[in-house]
Amino acid sequence: MNDKPMRILVVEDDLEECNVIIENAKHRKDIELVGITDSDNDAIKLVKAKNPEGVMLDLELNNSKKGNTDSLDFLENIKKLKNKPIIIVTTHVNSSRTYDILHRNGVELILYKDHPGYSPNKAFNKFISLRKIVEPVIENTVENEMKNKEDRISECINNELDLIGITQNLKGRQYIHDAIIFLIQNEESDESLIQYLGKKYKKSSSTITNGIQNAIIHGWRVSAIEDLEKYYTARVNYQTGIPTPMELIYYYVSKIKKMI
Repeated sequence: MNDKPMRILVVEDDLEECNVIIENAKHRKDIELVGITDSDNDAIKLVKAKNPEGVMLDLELNNSKKGNTDSLDFLENIKKLKNKPIIIVTTHVNSSRTYDILHRNGVELILYKDHPGYSPNKAFNKFISLRKIVEPVIENTVENEMKNKEDRISECINNELDLIGITQNLKGRQYIHDAIIFLIQNEESDESLIQYLGKKYKKSSSTITNGIQNAIIHGWRVSAIEDLEKYYTARVNYQTGIPTPMELIYYYVSKIKKMI
């Protein structure tokens, strides 16, 4: 559970409403206002500078002096940010179609200002409730990012090997795939690559090496020379006509690092 106050940015063009929001926040220990603006353009800058956990966003900004008359552009721009805050929209509009548009643009909750039960305190309570739901996801962000990166690497490897005819039915294909991932993720490891693969698959070094070599031979045998020259641009030994296992693996380590 997060004991720190939840940091909220307010985007509101009604001065009286702003004063009420400020007054409500003063009496709460679980809410900290990091800024108030009537401009959706300034709001984006404040999100980047202040990194709030939540944004209380007025949909209609008709009195804004520096921004748009609504906050839809803000929602489009906020989607481009890596760390997206929880967004609660407050509005006098009561339209299911408008609400659908807002939800599709990443709004977690919409509060109708003309409802008898509406108040800034209610909005703050909703922020705290949503924060409790989002927290476990935030805690796993680093782990998820690592998994997502490995998935991207794996997809790149598979696409590249498909292009040169090293097909998925070949056992050596999996050895090559795992070798490239290992070297990208363990640049400073002292462990031998073949030794690592041998431990993982419980195979001898010669079995691993032969599996990779056979996969390469298969690819060079079935692929058109034009495709090989296009997709594998490293030099190939003119005597054998194919790369060695280590030459191919390190070529793709270098190539995929640039791709990701």
